[in-house]
Amino acid sequence: MTNRPRIRCWQVDAFTNRPFSGNPAAVCWLEKEDDPQWMQSVAAEMNLAETAFVRRVGGEYELRWFTPTIEVDLCGHATLASAHAMWFAGIVPGDSAIHFQTRSGVLTCARNGDFIELDFPATPPTPISPPLGLAAALGAEPREVLQTKFDYVAIFDSAEVVRSLRPDFRALGAYPVRGIVVSALADDSQFDIVARFFGPAAGIDEDPVTGSAYCGLLPYWSSILNRNEMTAYQASRRGGMIRLRQNGDRVILGGQAVVIWQGELL
Repeated sequence: MTNRPRIRCWQVDAFTNRPFSGNPAAVCWLEKEDDPQWMQSVAAEMNLAETAFVRRVGGEYELRWFTPTIEVDLCGHATLASAHAMWFAGIVPGDSAIHFQTRSGVLTCARNGDFIELDFPATPPTPISPPLGLAAALGAEPREVLQTKFDYVAIFDSAEVVRSLRPDFRALGAYPVRGIVVSALADDSQFDIVARFFGPAAGIDEDPVTGSAYCGLLPYWSSILNRNEMTAYQASRRGGMIRLRQNGDRVILGGQAVVIWQGELL
């Protein structure tokens, strides 16, 4: 046992209003700057898609995200989880917006009724030639393939195809991107689009709900549908819903969250 102080932690299910659905993230509150290698070890121990580490820096907060294997540049659900945990714990008053300093610039979270809205940078995708073997690795031929600064984006003709994909994760993990986003128009009147996210290269075969993926999907589908607002469903086993709104070169991600447990990291 080291002399390291105990660290407050929460696990939050993000992009859902029901426990045990959406995307779980751990949130760790740091009193001071800490060793990234130790953070990575904690994330591996938590073994969730993302573990977030937050600390106060002046009047704002530093936020870093780790999968079980790497630190990432942008994460929606762990940002939502961090803001929800800080309001839940009274670290920040419930009516105050939270400004996070991150690898992707300053990200703002604010409450809007029952939802939390995240102000993220848009990452518009660019059409590319389908990478060799991608269709076989996904298990179906996409209609179109694009690339954002983080991911490949594969567009399919039906939501049913997106739901039925059973990818070869080992093959997908060999591509030089964070992950592969698959999407189609929704076949449920509650939603406009559906998507899934496969990230084996980042240590996550399938991410339950991936907020940052919609920073690329919204600009794409906005150009197709000629709309700046829509609702998305991520068709993973756990499932989750995201409200989307484009604001210039920013994407507003709206979601809900539920605290599952709180405790201390010894």
